[in-house]
Amino acid sequence: MDAVNHQFKLAARPVGLPKPSDWEHTEAPVPEIGDGEVLVKVLYLSLDPAMRGWMNDTRSYIPPVGIGEVMRALGAGEVIASKHPDVAVGDHVTGLLGVQEYAVANGAAVMKVDTAVAPLSVYLGTLGMTGMTAYFGLLDIGRPQEGETVVVSGAAGAVGGIVGQIAKLKGARAVGIAGGAEKCAYVVQELGFDACIDYKAQGLDVGLGEHCPKGIDVYFDNVGGEILDAALARLARHARVIICGAISQYNATEAVRGPSNYLSLLVNHASMTGFVVSDYGARLGEAAQEMGAWYAAGKLVSREDVAAGFESFPETLLRLFRGQNTGKLVLKVGD
Repeated sequence: MDAVNHQFKLAARPVGLPKPSDWEHTEAPVPEIGDGEVLVKVLYLSLDPAMRGWMNDTRSYIPPVGIGEVMRALGAGEVIASKHPDVAVGDHVTGLLGVQEYAVANGAAVMKVDTAVAPLSVYLGTLGMTGMTAYFGLLDIGRPQEGETVVVSGAAGAVGGIVGQIAKLKGARAVGIAGGAEKCAYVVQELGFDACIDYKAQGLDVGLGEHCPKGIDVYFDNVGGEILDAALARLARHARVIICGAISQYNATEAVRGPSNYLSLLVNHASMTGFVVSDYGARLGEAAQEMGAWYAAGKLVSREDVAAGFESFPETLLRLFRGQNTGKLVLKVGD
């Protein structure tokens, strides 16, 4: 086809926050597809804190994005050409499509989604990898019991907001940590958490003492740094700590700050476990079924913070690290 494919490629390894010169905005012809492949017109891109880690040339759970390569990103779009028997033109799909307007993918590597059930952008958030991350991290590692206290950092963010809602569905108390009165109001009034601590206005130790008088049974961490330390100091006996992310550390120019209160794990016979959602690839269908049922029944609030304009990608990505998003940050690429 004659259309032009606009792409953002990684031009340099960022030091600290990514800057404009770390990106190359390029044009290329839309490629032809081969047997078993599909061509997807990308309509939405998922912007996630993990993307910052993918830019570093360091050992991780996934190889780094190479210099000169299209930036890795989850996306959602419409199939406009297909040579795969199970994917038809007109299907809506999600997958690792990259920061570009058109993506060629193996038809077996994309997931078909039903836009009659939920808007396409929701499949990048609550009904996508974000929701699956919350589901498996909380239920498989955290194992909250009825009446226990679950504390979630980054509670107004994409994963954190879902974690607290699932905790409530399982009969636990949900206490969020977020920055600013507006975000805390959203966490309590819209997402249904029992409480939310504004770390910008109140000391964490005081807030956790007030809302977790018997300690923290499950702590789901998206932030790291000082907030993780404060939570470790308040663990209950046999607490479970889930390490999902550490957004406070991703742009650090010095050594990553590790937890200084880790001996609390010993004292309280507690555990701390890190994970990524790809660990649960064989069980995604299980989570999708239960999450979909909760969503259809109105038991899950899904909020997408949608920014528009493909060219705005570099600046929009920075909103994650400036605390400027509420809910799932999504970039709308096309119509």
